[in-house]
Amino acid sequence: MSDILEILLSASFWAAVIRIAAPLVLATMGELICERAGVLNLGIEGIMVIGAFTGWLAVYQGMPLWGGVGVAMAAGMMFGLLHATLTVPFGLSQHVVGLGVTLLATSTSSFAYRLALPEVTSPPKIEPFQPLDLPVLSDLPFLGEVFFTQTAFTWFAFGIAVLVAFVLFRTPLGLAVRATGENPAAVEAQGLSVTGLRMSAVIFGSGLMAMGGAFLTLSAFSSFFFDMVNGRGWICVALVVFGVWMPGEAVLGAILFAAFDALQIRLQLTPLGADLPYQVFLMAPYVLSILALILMSRRAEVPAALMTPYNKGER
Repeated sequence: MSDILEILLSASFWAAVIRIAAPLVLATMGELICERAGVLNLGIEGIMVIGAFTGWLAVYQGMPLWGGVGVAMAAGMMFGLLHATLTVPFGLSQHVVGLGVTLLATSTSSFAYRLALPEVTSPPKIEPFQPLDLPVLSDLPFLGEVFFTQTAFTWFAFGIAVLVAFVLFRTPLGLAVRATGENPAAVEAQGLSVTGLRMSAVIFGSGLMAMGGAFLTLSAFSSFFFDMVNGRGWICVALVVFGVWMPGEAVLGAILFAAFDALQIRLQLTPLGADLPYQVFLMAPYVLSILALILMSRRAEVPAALMTPYNKGER
């Protein structure tokens, strides 16, 4: 117990929590936008993989880091366009299309990697985003290490969450997107295009998911490997439910999962880690997240038109 308390009181632990949460925040915001518009996007796992790969490859080929972020977003939006086209105007199963997009994006990344680097045995490294050194602020005790030694991409991720919350709940566009996920017939009655709004939400949301994947290669690590997303996409789907489709609560859920993940890594280095198999620590964040999800989902109000295809003129 003393080991756990010591970990929880250390600044390095909370700095790691913020770093681990950042890609989850980006991808969760993307999924939240899709679901608020009435579309479940299970392509998130593969879209994060393609974002991680394309962002890394672009920087490896000589583009600046932010250019790599832009390339990743564009790649994610392309797969989002495919998902949106099949599920919105054609009304195909969102579950099947989403899983198909995940498989397609993952296999495309693998094929493109082998095509671009046919003779490479280990992934080449790039120079990732570096922690910011803010005068005075970075030197503050505890808070300086936790908040003011993060990378610019980390701050960008949380800034996107604030922007998404503002747009969804403080602008006419956000109202239209939310109404599309609740009552698309009412949106159509106002002269707005349900198809256009849903497709735009899926495409933009997929771009954010890909940026979450790019965070892994451009900020968290310095190279690309195939298992690096490692189920984070599915965790983000769960975080949307955990956050009851609200951006603020979803961000708190991402931080909670990141805290579980950071804690299990450090617990493996304590005497407790010598007594228990490491697999117990690896599964602990997921088990705790499932329990938290069960508790939070009791008060969840699902968007009324989520996963419900809409054809113009229907009532």
